[in-house]
Amino acid sequence: MATNDNIEPSATPYSAQPTALQQQSSSSTDIGYPDEKNASASVQYAVDPEKQSTQAGSLRGDGRSSLPTVILRLVERFFWKVVQVALFIVFSVWWIYGLVKYRHTDGKGWLIPSLIYIAICLRIFFNFVPSSLVMRPVRTVWKHTAVRVYDRVPTHLHHILAALIAVAVFLIGTFVPEETGDNTRANRAISVFGLMVMLGLLTLTSRNWKLIPWRTVIGGMLSQYIIAIFVLRTKAGYDIFKFISDMARALLGFAKDGLIFLTDEDLANSNWFLTGVIPAIIFFIALVQMLYHVGFLAWFIQKFAVFFFWSLRVSGAEAIVASATPFIGQGESAVLIRPFMDHLTKAEIHQIMTCGFATIAGSVLVAYIGMGLNPQALVSSCIMSIPATLAVSKMRWPETEEPITMGKVEVPKNEEDEETVNALHAFTNGSWLGLKIGATIVACLLTTIAFVALINGLLKWWGSYWGMVTDPLLVDENNKILSIQLILSYCLYPVAWLLGVPKQDLLSVAELIGTKVVINEFKAFADLVDPKQKFVDMLPRSKLIATYACCGFGNIGSLGIQIGVLSTISPKRSGDVVKVSISAFLCGVLCTLTSASIAGMLYNDGMIDMS
Repeated sequence: MATNDNIEPSATPYSAQPTALQQQSSSSTDIGYPDEKNASASVQYAVDPEKQSTQAGSLRGDGRSSLPTVILRLVERFFWKVVQVALFIVFSVWWIYGLVKYRHTDGKGWLIPSLIYIAICLRIFFNFVPSSLVMRPVRTVWKHTAVRVYDRVPTHLHHILAALIAVAVFLIGTFVPEETGDNTRANRAISVFGLMVMLGLLTLTSRNWKLIPWRTVIGGMLSQYIIAIFVLRTKAGYDIFKFISDMARALLGFAKDGLIFLTDEDLANSNWFLTGVIPAIIFFIALVQMLYHVGFLAWFIQKFAVFFFWSLRVSGAEAIVASATPFIGQGESAVLIRPFMDHLTKAEIHQIMTCGFATIAGSVLVAYIGMGLNPQALVSSCIMSIPATLAVSKMRWPETEEPITMGKVEVPKNEEDEETVNALHAFTNGSWLGLKIGATIVACLLTTIAFVALINGLLKWWGSYWGMVTDPLLVDENNKILSIQLILSYCLYPVAWLLGVPKQDLLSVAELIGTKVVINEFKAFADLVDPKQKFVDMLPRSKLIATYACCGFGNIGSLGIQIGVLSTISPKRSGDVVKVSISAFLCGVLCTLTSASIAGMLYNDGMIDMS
């Protein structure tokens, strides 16, 4: 498969740009010498054209460069090589010292530093050695092994065999482990059946089931299951993904310093959404704009596009948002693909919105862990949502157009980017964009939650005529306030059963899912860990499944956030955003339910307890 692995940089590095005098000297026209004799001597000036007036003394009359110019050229030629060698030495010393002194220290260890060191070494290595020297042999071996086996299989059997392999992995991983406590094989079988029902429902409700990319669906669901095994059953998996989440949370946490300067430390440390989330979003958007200007994000997106096109046949824009959303959140991740927004297909917009609804952000992950929730469940749910959103969204809304980032990345021109003069200018423009998006999020949340409260108020009034209580202090098992959450808890009762929840906890888990959908996951999690609530007495299996089922931004408030953010980023696509929003919202909720179902298959009492 041939893919375009090149990307046009937004700006050519200065060292690669010919100066004005170089361009003139390389042409047949003269450069304006006062006398014709000198005009025949063509000389290249490898210096800044703004300093032309100082160059007369740096060049000899015979066309040979002076010593300072030769030194400058040598420095320009070898500077970055020297820097990279120095970096390699520094990080090698850091890695060896860390292994000797901190390999048994909690919070440091050897795994994460080793992975970082390997990544840095590989990056430096491929700056000196063409990647083709390594990839060509790998590609040759791949073509003469796996590809030959694949080609020998009849085309019409490819998807069938892939599905059978995925089913075999699911069944072996689910039923081979022995039973422990309430984690019986019967309960696991219900979880398997529930996942099949959800996939069947997606197929039946697909906009065009004949166009469903089964390679993406099968690969996505199998990846989701393997990630769950890696994170839930191994300490290494948990450590790796928790480190990524911690780094993303730390990055967004730097916004607190700016907020402290504007207000005070007490307000910055408060748990308000307005002071805890919005400043982080503004800061991150400004940072993204700067990284786009210097070309880093364009390079990063390109690499993801090539990999995900090869593995799951999805576009680069879809791949980068799916990978980034679990760490930086639904509003921030959409900004990563801002230059592409005007050019996305409806299926891509649907998948991007699904990502936002299907997971939580690294910025709130630590808060939920601090509440006493199972950290393994939270971290693994975030990572599992990456392939899950690709599979679920493509089943519901298959691609019918040709994405511009399918297998390659060509950054579209943006008028604002063309007017940006440097990285600082880009950062400043990003701050203003972040402020607009932050204000949009606040407005959408306020109005959406207020609208839900209005509906609940009408339902409470109407329910009073049927003998239902209206005072929250009088609520118990037999007397409840009529609300959207209550209605959903009964509607979601069969859903809780399909997830493999034990019988005695079905209504409680359904109520938590309903609370998460109508209000938000924070309220559902707060109820789950509140010792005064009935949920504290649920079985461990039920608590774990409920944690997975509620671990996502799939609520009515987030629906308003995503519509507002994407419409602000690309006003001309606001109509398409609204058109696909409800479908994406339901798919995002369904993604968290598939993760809960898989957790029901894999859970056992011997799981590593990292809480």
